[in-house]
Amino acid sequence: MSWLETFRTGLAAVRSHAMRSTLTVLGILIGIAAVILTVGLGLGTQKDVSEQISSLGSDLLIVTPGSSTDSSGMRGGFGSSTTLTRADAEALASPVNAPDVAGVAAEKSSQLSVEAGETNWTTAVTGTTASWLEVRGREVAQGRFLTEDDDLSSAAVVVLGSETAEQLFGTTSVVGQTVTVGTTDLQVVGVLTAAGASGSSNLDDVALVPLSTAAQTLVGGTSRNAVSTIYVQAASGEQLSAASQEVQNLLLALHGATDADSADFTVESQDSLVSTATAVYRTLTVLLTGIAGLSLLVGGIGVMNIMLVSVTERTREIGLRKALGAPPWAIRRQFLVEASVLGLTGGVLGAALGIAAALGLPSLLGTSIVVSGLAVGGSVVVAVVIGLVFGVYPATRAARLAPIDALRAE
Repeated sequence: MSWLETFRTGLAAVRSHAMRSTLTVLGILIGIAAVILTVGLGLGTQKDVSEQISSLGSDLLIVTPGSSTDSSGMRGGFGSSTTLTRADAEALASPVNAPDVAGVAAEKSSQLSVEAGETNWTTAVTGTTASWLEVRGREVAQGRFLTEDDDLSSAAVVVLGSETAEQLFGTTSVVGQTVTVGTTDLQVVGVLTAAGASGSSNLDDVALVPLSTAAQTLVGGTSRNAVSTIYVQAASGEQLSAASQEVQNLLLALHGATDADSADFTVESQDSLVSTATAVYRTLTVLLTGIAGLSLLVGGIGVMNIMLVSVTERTREIGLRKALGAPPWAIRRQFLVEASVLGLTGGVLGAALGIAAALGLPSLLGTSIVVSGLAVGGSVVVAVVIGLVFGVYPATRAARLAPIDALRAE
């Protein structure tokens, strides 16, 4: 019997039990689609996070408070102490101290309630300086940004993010309006252009005030000179490493620390953030893909069960073929072809379903799904291999049947 004839016979056997074959294929189909979607979600999430972080700028360094040791000798956790000050930011902005630094913007941010008439909205009220706009790579859609004079005079002015303006006034045309933070009235002098989200942060839901205003009017107390973040812009992407070293060395000297291990601050670049996020999502993708792969195993067991049932039902047919001279390899090949057809059908349909879902789900989930050609092709190959592997035992069992015993079977 030729391979073509074997394939035709196997296909006819699969069609003769359409319902049973469909249920078998369904197990493989679901597994293949799950693998493609899981890998696609992982790759899509990595892509989104990388783009969001990279959108902040490839030449940007982020300095955040680190752990600190209190008077009792106990060491607090990361971010547990406001160890950065405005003086640190001013020192970093000096071209003498850090020649590879092009700009510095300190932030003092708190979640506060902002009121406009009868409407109030909780947002990130952030005190910063005039350099923030350039360092963060943002633009003003209406009005103007904060100036050095605003900071020197602790002016009662504010620049709103586009979403904050919409929530408070129902429009972004709000220049000249007044909002209230606590007991302080602030005049809106500008509105930022929309920038979307970065990780879990909404870049459009923010209210920016002069750093001195935030320190003296909105915060006060002993922590008025502390800042929550210092953004440092390197002169260029090529000078990022040199700028990072300068920032590290200068802050170590200012804070009286001997090395990075004893520092009460952390300096991170966009590359390190991208690498960390990518590593995390890659690990999650591998984990979820492994879980999805279990469904393929279940599908393979289903193929073996169906093929064993098929061998039992066709015992007399096998005996008749062997009595007419069919060698064991021909019987074995017949059942392996049938198992491969089931695996291939499930693989192709599962790949089609996975691709269709990857194209339709992003609009519902709000995240990207990247269709990996390697995942699609690999899944189809794996489906065929599953059919072959789990069809070996039923095929071998059929090939070993003695003709006389097979013919006597009921």
